[in-house]
Amino acid sequence: MVRTKEEQRQALRSTWVSVWVNLFLATAQVVIGVFSRSQALVADGLHSLSDLVADAVVLVAARHSHAEADDTHPYGHARFETAAALAIGLILLATGLGMVWSAGLRLHEGSADAAVHPLALLAAIITLLAKEGLFHYMRRIGERLKSAMLIANAWHARADAASSLVVAVGVAANLLGWHSMDAVAAIIVGVMIVKSGWSFSLEAFHSLTDHALDPEEIERIRQTIVAVDGVDEVHNLRTRRMGDWAVIDMHVEVDPRLSVSEGHYIAEQITARVRAAHRVDECTVHVDPGHVRHLPRLLALPPRPQVLACAREVLGHEPAALQLHYLESGLEVDVLAATVMPAADRAALALALQAALGTLTAQPVRVTLRGHGAD
Repeated sequence: MVRTKEEQRQALRSTWVSVWVNLFLATAQVVIGVFSRSQALVADGLHSLSDLVADAVVLVAARHSHAEADDTHPYGHARFETAAALAIGLILLATGLGMVWSAGLRLHEGSADAAVHPLALLAAIITLLAKEGLFHYMRRIGERLKSAMLIANAWHARADAASSLVVAVGVAANLLGWHSMDAVAAIIVGVMIVKSGWSFSLEAFHSLTDHALDPEEIERIRQTIVAVDGVDEVHNLRTRRMGDWAVIDMHVEVDPRLSVSEGHYIAEQITARVRAAHRVDECTVHVDPGHVRHLPRLLALPPRPQVLACAREVLGHEPAALQLHYLESGLEVDVLAATVMPAADRAALALALQAALGTLTAQPVRVTLRGHGAD
């Protein structure tokens, strides 16, 4: 989940562009808004100042979110980005509510009937064009890097552009004689900002609380998994966000008689294909031997040391090989004796071992005994 230095450089550069644009616009809007007696323009200027705070959050998060995993953050620092997106959303919420409250008081007190200076309209139009251009620039970078933080900041700029449009309309209406429209425009801008802030805060909150991926994306991941040779079924597929990446884990069913190494090979194939086809960083695969669902039944079967002890006692010697299959249907034991013995003796010893193992568990046990060197 660590971006390349070039990707980090692009993220930082786009944010610094936003910083300087917002610094210039905020200063100009507040100064011109005070001079022209436009509350809507001053409110938009304060909104631009909130953008500076958001940009500062992004810069700090961009510096830390791509650091390598360490002892205190074994899963990496990707959620710094998510926390930054949540902070941006909360900043938007606070800014919008403040603007609505202030403009509402002006309307209630009847102090919103003054005419504004025409310079306010020019400032609002210039701000609108600048913020719309900033939105397209930052969104392009954010989508290229698949950064939720940069995309959130881009839409923050789009909210600014929309608010500047409302301010321009309100100021124009004020200049045409509807003087209260300046305060009304400020309220509309505030509501738009609150809506945007709520949306970003909710999305970031979902990510921080391990909300699953979209059902469509989960299904695409599932199809990638079942396409791997050797996978019979997949279940318990769980997904969550870690910054801009996904972390997933699953259970896959394979032929119960495959070797451990082949089961591991299938798991590695799944991980490689999922990471290549989807924006997934961590992929944990638990391999199930066939249709195994009842863990208590499996745990009721005897472990290898007990089975080996029974085999030694029944055979009178150490088996040359012992292979165990813990299945839904019970325990299958495949024993290779260290000596050559007649088929009748092998059958008798297999029944004896099966009976001995039956005293250790109530689950079914099936024993296959092969003589050393026998076909």
